[in-house]
Amino acid sequence: MTRSTVPSRLLASCALALSLVGCSPSGEQAQASKTLSIAFFGDNTTLVSVDPFQVYWLEHRVLLRNVAESLTDQDPQSGKIIPWLAKSWEVSDDALTYTFHLRTDVTFSNGERFDAKAVKTAFDSDKALATELPATFGATYLAGYDHAEVVDDFTVKLVLAKPNAGFLQATSTTNLSILAPASYALSAKERSLGKIIGTGPFVLASYTPEVGAHLTKRKGYAWASANMKNQGEAHLDAVDVSYIPEESVRNGLFLQGKADILWPRNPFSEVDLKLFQSKGATIQSRSLPGPALNLYPNTRGERLLADKQVRLAVQKAIDRKSYASTVYNAEFPVVDGIFDVTTPYFKSQGAKLAYDPQGAEQLLDAAGWAKGADGYRQKNGKRLSLSYNISPAETAGDVLIQDQLRKVGIDLKLSVVTRAEWIANNSSGNYDLSINYMTRADPIILQTILDPRTANSATLATNIYEPQVLDKAKGLFDAGITATQSSQRAAAYGDLQDLLIDEGAAFPVYERVWQAATSPRVKNFQWTAEGFALLGDIEVGQP
Repeated sequence: MTRSTVPSRLLASCALALSLVGCSPSGEQAQASKTLSIAFFGDNTTLVSVDPFQVYWLEHRVLLRNVAESLTDQDPQSGKIIPWLAKSWEVSDDALTYTFHLRTDVTFSNGERFDAKAVKTAFDSDKALATELPATFGATYLAGYDHAEVVDDFTVKLVLAKPNAGFLQATSTTNLSILAPASYALSAKERSLGKIIGTGPFVLASYTPEVGAHLTKRKGYAWASANMKNQGEAHLDAVDVSYIPEESVRNGLFLQGKADILWPRNPFSEVDLKLFQSKGATIQSRSLPGPALNLYPNTRGERLLADKQVRLAVQKAIDRKSYASTVYNAEFPVVDGIFDVTTPYFKSQGAKLAYDPQGAEQLLDAAGWAKGADGYRQKNGKRLSLSYNISPAETAGDVLIQDQLRKVGIDLKLSVVTRAEWIANNSSGNYDLSINYMTRADPIILQTILDPRTANSATLATNIYEPQVLDKAKGLFDAGITATQSSQRAAAYGDLQDLLIDEGAAFPVYERVWQAATSPRVKNFQWTAEGFALLGDIEVGQP
C-alpha cells in the first residue's frame, strides 16, 4: 500500500460507514417495521450469482435459503433427510429413480402453482445449464441426473443415468432449490443478478452486487419444513443485507446498534468475542459441513512431500490445539478429522492428529534430513523448504503453522499472492502445500476436491496421492457414491478418511466454524444443516 492510497481508502471506509448508518433503521424504526439488518463479509466480485444452481458464495446462499425452497430438507442435528415441498418419496432398488409426492398447497411468489411440471422445469433447466456452464457449482449436486417424468400433477420421478448416493441429500440443498417456471424463461445472467422467484417466506426484492440486498415478507406463506419452529408467515417484515469487507466498519455498525446481526467470514478473535458479549450480544456458532480446513500436499516428481515420512512428519508437527486457542480463542473446537464434525459419516482421526514433535523429528532423521546449525534440516546440500501460496487475509494462522514446522526443522515459505496467481500456481503444480474447501452436508463433497475424475482442480486432486494410493482412493470414492445402504456409505467414507490421514494426503488444520453475533433484540436465531439461518423464525424487539 502506498502512502497516497491510505487516505482514499480511509475516506472510502468512512463514506461506506456513513452511508450504511444513514440507510439503516434506528432501533425504534427497526422495531416498528420489524426489519432485520445483517452486516455480512464482502460480496464476491468474480463469482457473483444469486441463482440457486449457480450460487457459490456462502452469504448468497443464506439469502437464497429463505427465498427458494427444496424438495426435501435436512435435520441439522441428525443429518436425516426430511419432507419439505415433497411430502414423501420412494427410491428404486437400483437407486436410479426417485419418486416424489408433492405438497398441493404451495405457490411461488408470483402466483404460479408449485407442481410436478414446475419441478421438471427446474431440474431439466439446471441440467441444461450444467452442460452449458460445467463449472457451475450446482452441477456437482446434479451428478448422474438424466431426466424428470411427470406422473401426475403432484407426483414427479427424477431419473438418474448412474447411481449417486448423495442425490437425495442434494435435493435438500440450496443449490437444487426450485424456482418458478417464469424464472427459467430468463437468462442465467438475469437470475444471477437477482431475477428469481421462489416459494420461500421471503421475496428477494433487490440485490446489488458488492452493496447489499433487500428481502420482503411473503404474504400467505404456510408450508415450512419441520426445521422451522414458525410454520406460518415470517415474523419479520423485511431483511436488509449489507456487504462490508472492512472488519472495522462492520464491527462499528454492530456496536452502534446499526446492524442486528454481525456475520463475518472468519471466526471472531477472543478480543472481539469479549467486546461483543460485554454489549449483550450472543455468539452463534456452527461448524460448516464438508471438509475441515485441510492443507493438501504435492507429491509429484521430485517434490519433497513425495516422501511419505516427510508428510507424516508434517502431520505430527502441527499443534492443532494451540492453533485453535491462539488464532481464535480458548473455547474454539480443535479439528478432529478430514471433515468438520457436522458432516454425515464424519470419523474422528484425533488420535492420529496428536501433536508429536519428537515423533516428527524421528521421522525426519530416518528420512535422512539432518538439522543444521541454523535449526533447519538439510539433505545433500538442500534445505527442507516447502512452498505455500497464501492470500494476505490468511497470514495470521499460516505464520503460526510456519513457526510450528520450524521447530522440527522444516522451512515453510509463505508466498503472498493474488487470487489469479494462486489459481495459476495451483493449476501448474507450482506449490508444495495448498488448500481447497467447499461446504455441503454430505461427504460426497470431498469428491469435488480430491477425486481427479470429478474435482474442480484435477491437478490438486492428482498431486495429493502417491501413484499406488490413487487407485485405492478412487475405489473408495466409487464405493461411497454407489452405496445403497447407509452402513455401506459409512464404511467407504470411514476408510477414505483413514486412508487420507494414514498416507499423509491431507493435513487438517482447523474446524471451519462460522460465527455470527446477534444483538439482544434478535430472538430465535437457528442454523440449518448447511450452516445458514432460518430468517422466518427470527423475531426482533426490545433488548
